[in-house]
Amino acid sequence: MGEKLVVLNKDEDSVSIVDTEKEVEITKIQTDYNPHEVLTVPEKNKTYVSCSLGNVVQVINNDDWEIVDEINYPDFDFPHGLSLAPDGEELYLAETYGERIHTIDMGTDKIVNTIDSSQKWTHMISFSPDGEIAYIANMNSDSVSLLDTDSKEFIDHIPVGGGPEGIAAHPNGDHLYVANQEENNLYIMDTDTFEVLYERSIGDLPVRCVFSPDGRYALIANRSSDDISVIDSEFELGNSLDPHTVRSPNELFLHDSEPELDPEVRPWEIKRIAAGKAPGGIVFNSDGTYAYVCNNHSNDISVIDMKSLKEKSTIDVGVHPDGIGIIE
Repeated sequence: MGEKLVVLNKDEDSVSIVDTEKEVEITKIQTDYNPHEVLTVPEKNKTYVSCSLGNVVQVINNDDWEIVDEINYPDFDFPHGLSLAPDGEELYLAETYGERIHTIDMGTDKIVNTIDSSQKWTHMISFSPDGEIAYIANMNSDSVSLLDTDSKEFIDHIPVGGGPEGIAAHPNGDHLYVANQEENNLYIMDTDTFEVLYERSIGDLPVRCVFSPDGRYALIANRSSDDISVIDSEFELGNSLDPHTVRSPNELFLHDSEPELDPEVRPWEIKRIAAGKAPGGIVFNSDGTYAYVCNNHSNDISVIDMKSLKEKSTIDVGVHPDGIGIIE
């Protein structure tokens, strides 16, 4: 059996289960109102779905695709981003309008910690590779919060660009990528000093940022320009022999106001891949050969071949697909 995609269809309150080998939907599950973000946890045989307008997190059994539990909290207000700590034991949930972070015990599926963020629109979560820091994008405070996962206390709130949403820590632990949707740019930040090392222009309204399993590429979904920015985190200036490089350094300079000419390894946007209408959630398969992108307004999934960096095919799903996960 191949891997399966778990795709959230926001405007029909459903989850599509998709066979990646046959590229077809094999079953559909009805959920609460507005399923938005998803986290698959194969080790626990569970999938977690935040139903943002239903103000509940639903728990699905991965064997029979049945909803087996629900996670509630008084005055839940738009539960959204879900992320699993690298130790595989704690589930973190960002509550956007409630401006809180919750941690969930996956044994009992109960909330065990609730931390006020003091930031507006606490939305998405990424972890440092060692699991010691949770990085949290706050869309309406133009900040990234640093949460100590041991003490469950905030260390700092770092100013970034306007409307940060897509956020991902590089697997090397040295860099944090933040996509600022109001400025159509990407910050690459030093995780020791939080200095912005590089600022890259990308597509219109970037909303998600996901690294390939090997850390080489970051894919960023640009919702308003209907494309995917491909960031090569190891691009070397002047390396015209790289088969993945589809722009020369001179062409790349057109997208950066102050190009740096020192030929050292640095991140570059090497391509924008045309996708469907309003791309959103992104997930890679286990070996990184394909990426799957939810297209909110064309109601399908773009299958991206990571060798050619082209759209290979599309898969029809439900209405307004956004959150996406994968299970081996």
